[in-house]
Amino acid sequence: MRLLQFTAIKLSLCLILGIILGSYISPSLISAAIFCLLLLLLLGLEHFIVKKHRLLFGALCALLTISIGVLSISLKDVKNTSTHYSHLNIDQTRIYTIKIHEVLKANNFSERYIAKVHYMDSLKVTGKILLDISKDPQHNSFKVDDEIITYTSLQDISPPLNPHQFDYRKYLEGLGINHQLRLSNDQFVLSKSSDATIFGIAASIRDQITNKLRQEAFGENELAIIQALLLGERNELTKAINTDYKDAGAFHILALSGLHVGIILGLLHFILSPLKFLPKGRIIKLATIVILLWGFAFLAGMSASILRAVTMFSFVAYALYLNRPTSHYNILALSLLFILLLFDPLLLFQVGFQLSYIAVFSILWIYPLLQNFWSPKNWILKRGWELLSVSIAAQLGVLPLSLYYFHQFPGLFFVSSLLILPFLAIILGMGILVITLALSNALPTFLVVIYDTTIRWMNTVIAWVAQQEGFIFRNISFDAVQLLLGYSIIISLISMLQKASFKRTTIFFITIICFQLWVLGVRYHGNKEEHIVVGHTGRNTTLLHQKGEKVMVYTNNWAHSERMATDYAVAKLTTKVAHQPLKNSFKIGTERVLVLDSSFASLPSNYNVGTILLTQSPKINLERLLDSVQPQIILADGSNYHSYIVRWKATCLKRKLPFHYTGEKGAYKFKIQ
Repeated sequence: MRLLQFTAIKLSLCLILGIILGSYISPSLISAAIFCLLLLLLLGLEHFIVKKHRLLFGALCALLTISIGVLSISLKDVKNTSTHYSHLNIDQTRIYTIKIHEVLKANNFSERYIAKVHYMDSLKVTGKILLDISKDPQHNSFKVDDEIITYTSLQDISPPLNPHQFDYRKYLEGLGINHQLRLSNDQFVLSKSSDATIFGIAASIRDQITNKLRQEAFGENELAIIQALLLGERNELTKAINTDYKDAGAFHILALSGLHVGIILGLLHFILSPLKFLPKGRIIKLATIVILLWGFAFLAGMSASILRAVTMFSFVAYALYLNRPTSHYNILALSLLFILLLFDPLLLFQVGFQLSYIAVFSILWIYPLLQNFWSPKNWILKRGWELLSVSIAAQLGVLPLSLYYFHQFPGLFFVSSLLILPFLAIILGMGILVITLALSNALPTFLVVIYDTTIRWMNTVIAWVAQQEGFIFRNISFDAVQLLLGYSIIISLISMLQKASFKRTTIFFITIICFQLWVLGVRYHGNKEEHIVVGHTGRNTTLLHQKGEKVMVYTNNWAHSERMATDYAVAKLTTKVAHQPLKNSFKIGTERVLVLDSSFASLPSNYNVGTILLTQSPKINLERLLDSVQPQIILADGSNYHSYIVRWKATCLKRKLPFHYTGEKGAYKFKIQ
């Protein structure tokens, strides 16, 4: 089947191209709108006057769709939104009125939220920020739609301080968040008048359901799983459960997506079947299913994966109503068009959205091929092979993207799928029944025990699969070029298996050779590299020395340095990582680096030093030290007290000596000749 024969797919690809193009060129809103109107005018002239040039009509449609993509992303650009708070002077202290939009998972020190700015002083503005509120047992956590007033100034979101660290600032920019606000509990007041929104109403209903379930005899972990499975709330999941589901390749079970919505659609289609015998029963059934699906999306917080799934399965419900064959690719493409145009084009750049769509597309494309490869007669084998085929198709589709973003792959994903997926419909159906009965105060104890035991059994199975460490492939280096070449290999492989030919086989082997050549080229280039980096790790000192394929980590606390060292090693495609205690002196080329810590006493006479690294808050008189040695630069890492940093920085500024604090400027990289 040639996918490009479907108009919806061609339009979706053009729209995606336009969104990507718009994010790079970042045009003004006026120019994007004018270009759209011009192409629309040309398309109208071609349709009503020329009429016969099919190629010209197709080209104009493609260009118009691309320009619509550019326009849609331009509408989301902060610089094109005149009411956005960033167009005002945000460096000054102002009175901010802020409404809570989403509750994030709290950390050890603060409650975290995504909030919308409604007013700066008396000016009505728009825009989202990241809000951190210091934890205080005397204050309750905020809920969605709570509104606070504070007199403060916004802060920039810090970029990653270490090389190849996850860029949280870039991630937040993809969500439309450009600034943050950190407040203690005495820096704001809670507004007594706050308008309710659809998100607040949904959050209130979820809280009501959760409170009802808390009154029952559910275990803490089991209740957290129920919230994730049925309400889209993953904040209560422990780190251990998150890790187990990820390592077992079953995290998609906890992330509400097309899998859950598809099962719910099947249940609704079965339960509401008697409606078709009523007058206009099929229309009533369709309307009921669509309303209930969107009600579920509303209850689950309207996340990107839920929006995609409910939109797509609304089209599936309509196709079932028409009772005629329709292309699943068309349904997928139409849902993509609707979501990116009607909801948010920025969803295209979110990892979960990308994984979700690629997984569904892979299932539609690869699953039939696997079924044609083998179709067992035995019913048990047939159902098992169907489940395994779905899992293989989805995991094969997301494999390059998973390696690119997460650098790991669960080898036993098919085991968890075979053990859990056959019972997921029962688990979801029982969950809906449990919630319904709990809200009506009619939930029997035996059903609580059965459902709690079922969830505990599922957690146990997942934990067992995750414990098979030998089948979890971690720290796999995978860059953007490998991502593109990886998908080229998969596409050419499936194409070859669909219809073997000399041309398709040749293309498949060429993509493999290109992938291998790129990896060899990167490794060859890496073998010639040598880098020395002073990283930023809180209350610890980390110095990395990479030479070829080996990274030596100098630190006195490996546990605090391991994450930074691993991220660096994976990005650099190095194969060996070792660590040693931190030394007090390093020689880099002809330059000597002196490491001064809290045990520093005095320097030997005639000691030639080019760089001084201050760690562990040494009690030194920096001015007196600089009188005895004349370094080229002073470095200070994250192990020092902030008050010491301020004093040292002032001393270096007075002497016009470069000062580099890793907590402000990030890791320091030595230049090696």
